Amino acid sequence: MNVDFVTAVKMFFFNYANFNGRSTRAEYWWAYLFIFIVNFGIGFLCGLLNLGETASGIFTGIWSLAILVPSLAISWRRLHDVDKAGGWFFINLIPIIGNIYYLFLTVQPSGPDNRFGPDPYGEE
Repeated sequence: MNVDFVTAVKMFFFNYANFNGRSTRAEYWWAYLFIFIVNFGIGFLCGLLNLGETASGIFTGIWSLAILVPSLAISWRRLHDVDKAGGWFFINLIPIIGNIYYLFLTVQPSGPDNRFGPDPYGEE
């Protein structure tokens, strides 16, 4: 199943707190591109409207709280896709090396059927 940008964003919010199953590499990275674009847009609009750093921080904070759970959920499912338990997300708490290993895991292609579900690119 190939996932485009719009579909990935819909899936990101539809699976708001779904920590089960798998997320493809495309779904994960399209969702994070959307998050980046919104963060950039908030900063740009606050700067354009000359709202200051406080307003920018408030809007960014609200947005960050709104996407906290779905961001964790999609990360969890992405790790499931490469046959790792979702708890591997906390490898990010190890500075530099943990972040690099987590990035390595998220760029891996989807694996075959595993304990977390069928291959998302398998026959439909």
